[in-house]
Amino acid sequence: MKRAYAYVLIFFAALVLIAAGLAIGVWSAISAKVPPIDAVTDYRPKIPLRIYTQDNVLIGQFGVEHRDFVPIAKIPTMMKSAVLAIEDTRFYEHGGIDFIRAMGAARANLRGGFRQGASTITMQVARNFFLTNEKTLSRKLTEVALAYKIEGSLTKDQILELYMNQIYLGQRSYGFSSAARSYFGKTLDQLSLAETAMLAGLPQNPARTNPVSNPKRAAARQHAILKRLLELGTITQAQYTAALAEPLRVKRDAGQKFDTPAQYVAELARQAVYEQFGEEAYTRGIVVTTTIRAAEQKAAYESVRRNVLAYDGRHGYRGPEARVELPSDPEQRDEAIADALQARRSSDGLLAGVVLAASPSQVRVTLLSGEDVVIKGAGLKFASPGLQPTARESLRITPGAFIRVSKDKAGEWSIVQVPQVEAAFVAIDADTGAYHALVGGFDYNLQKFNHVTQAWRQPGSSIKPFVYSAALEKGYSPTTRILDAPIELPGASEDNPWRPQNDDGVFDGEVTLRQALVKSKNVPTVRVLRAVSVDFAHQYLEHFGFDLARHPRNYTMALGTGAVTPLQLAGAYSVFANGGYRVKPYLIQRIVDGNGSVIADVPPSQGPQEANRVITARNAFVVDSMLRDVARFGTAAGSAKQLGRTDLAGKTGTTNDAIDGWFAGYAGKVVAVSWMGYDEPRSLGGREFGSTLAMPIWIDYMRVALAKVPPQERTPPEDLVNDGRDWIYPEYADAAETRTIDIAVAPPAAPVDEFQQPLDDAPLEGPSPLEALPNVAPPSPPVQPPLQSPQLSPQPAPQAPQPPPLPPQQPPQAPPPDNSVW
Repeated sequence: MKRAYAYVLIFFAALVLIAAGLAIGVWSAISAKVPPIDAVTDYRPKIPLRIYTQDNVLIGQFGVEHRDFVPIAKIPTMMKSAVLAIEDTRFYEHGGIDFIRAMGAARANLRGGFRQGASTITMQVARNFFLTNEKTLSRKLTEVALAYKIEGSLTKDQILELYMNQIYLGQRSYGFSSAARSYFGKTLDQLSLAETAMLAGLPQNPARTNPVSNPKRAAARQHAILKRLLELGTITQAQYTAALAEPLRVKRDAGQKFDTPAQYVAELARQAVYEQFGEEAYTRGIVVTTTIRAAEQKAAYESVRRNVLAYDGRHGYRGPEARVELPSDPEQRDEAIADALQARRSSDGLLAGVVLAASPSQVRVTLLSGEDVVIKGAGLKFASPGLQPTARESLRITPGAFIRVSKDKAGEWSIVQVPQVEAAFVAIDADTGAYHALVGGFDYNLQKFNHVTQAWRQPGSSIKPFVYSAALEKGYSPTTRILDAPIELPGASEDNPWRPQNDDGVFDGEVTLRQALVKSKNVPTVRVLRAVSVDFAHQYLEHFGFDLARHPRNYTMALGTGAVTPLQLAGAYSVFANGGYRVKPYLIQRIVDGNGSVIADVPPSQGPQEANRVITARNAFVVDSMLRDVARFGTAAGSAKQLGRTDLAGKTGTTNDAIDGWFAGYAGKVVAVSWMGYDEPRSLGGREFGSTLAMPIWIDYMRVALAKVPPQERTPPEDLVNDGRDWIYPEYADAAETRTIDIAVAPPAAPVDEFQQPLDDAPLEGPSPLEALPNVAPPSPPVQPPLQSPQLSPQPAPQAPQPPPLPPQQPPQAPPPDNSVW
């Protein structure tokens, strides 16, 4: 019996030895295949490219992984406690494997395969860095081996730091700091207890417990974590109760939404950085600081949207964007509505909705969020033509119609529509060329083409100051008298002469050069151009940075039939604003890599340099004085009136048939240009002008940009004299040939008259007196000599090259601009 018992013991001992040997062999085999852990001991997180304003406001982020690396010492204690409470309570007690938890998981797994894990924080770090989520025994053993290796190389705090910065938490967010920004728009230290618990629940399954897509499951997971914190004594009963009751305000557009909307700016910066660093730009943690000013950028964005919507509202409702077939089955109907709403691009504040019921007095709409809203009263006014029984089919609002709605500050809903017209705005520093604000279009989500840097459009009357600047260099002065009478010039053929017209068809007989610019008179401007010669004026444009190939070498140049971009026009007007110096607009002020090393740094500007002078100080002064009169008495008089300043200078521009509307101007060393028009050129309306389209955008921006800037007056240069009537170059004070243009005999002096209504813009309210500017009676028009046949249409602009690629999962971007951002 004893011998038999001994045999049994020997047999079981042999089995144990064999099992141990097998285990050692398996472990040795597994250990031999365990990869080096340099990735965790020398951790280099993939930090995305980030773009900031001059005052450190985040406006753009580009990278496959959105991550903020935060040292463990700066992660709030409650955030760490919440994560450990649900993921690994004994983290600081075990050596990488929690055997107590593992035994419970093993019992569950033996009953039905590897369905329940016992992964510790360390094991999850091993899996995230080196392995897959495949549930097999070999993968699990490798994970265990890696966990022990990591525990032997790093401290517990280092392991937890890796975990909290590396783990994926949904919405392309890696790490808890990035998730806090994505879901709540906050930093970790700003989170409430309820928000902290919500984030702590994400590691288990970011898709299933995502508060954006699955709020109910996310709330259940959050409650479980709060309960666990209470059981562990980490929080009190009062804290637990308050956290359960706290309503969570999760960002519905979690991820790529920034407080200061500057997508066009961010894209320009991204292209510039990618050109230098390639794909590494998206992983090195590069930080780009731009010259953009957050408050001014926000003002520009809001002004563009507000005034584009105002224009769109003036021109009527166009009807629903589309129609959705609504099935009778409730579930199928909800699915059809959700599919339709998700297929449409969003636009800030213009929410997509499908009509459920409609009548002339009330419209019920369901939104993508699932919310049903009722629109009535004043909210139906804009779309009322589509609610009438007699409305044509394309205009009619019926169940299934896809429309847009907007909620005002008072909480009232109204029906709106996405505008078809586009607009652009740019503001730069007159002395340095640094961008202050840039808005490349109405909505970056809808149209990524940057109209500021890429749209070549006819400038219309906004080109006129450069013609008059050229005239000053030929000896003409603001008091030079010009014939304002009909003129007939040879056209494209002998049977088709060109007869330029003033916009209102009114001829004043004679006007001074100053009056001609202030009133934006077309015919006198053509006469001025002829007096200075087309060749001289055309070449003169190059001083201001214009592309001569895009401007016709004929008399239509005086009326702006060439092509410019808004940025180019802003750079040109800066020459008048800064006293005659050419500046190169630039966007990027500083670039720093992920280690804090400065890659590029633009030193503070020392002001305009004499080497960059392109026109004389006296020329800039006289043109500035005339542009100030435009803002006070002429086509831009509304700007001075609304802003209450005397130092505003600028010029409106309206092309033939109101295809383009412009305003270019400056004050307080800020030069800004606004534009409005259709991408497929067509008239903006017979009653629309630069003053109704573009100038309101400019005014709304300048109201913010100049709020703390006192009015600035300019001192006349020493080489300029005043002859008692106006400024003149002293060497031409006695030159009779520059006193008149196309006037054979000087008429007798006439009393000063009031300025008449501006020609290329909307009527002013009441007369606008301008002192010391003579307005004389018209003589008979002289016979005109033959001229070159004008080419009335600019040449088409060439196609821009393709941009550098974005990191994966980014939407397609617009082609790069034609200018440098450095």
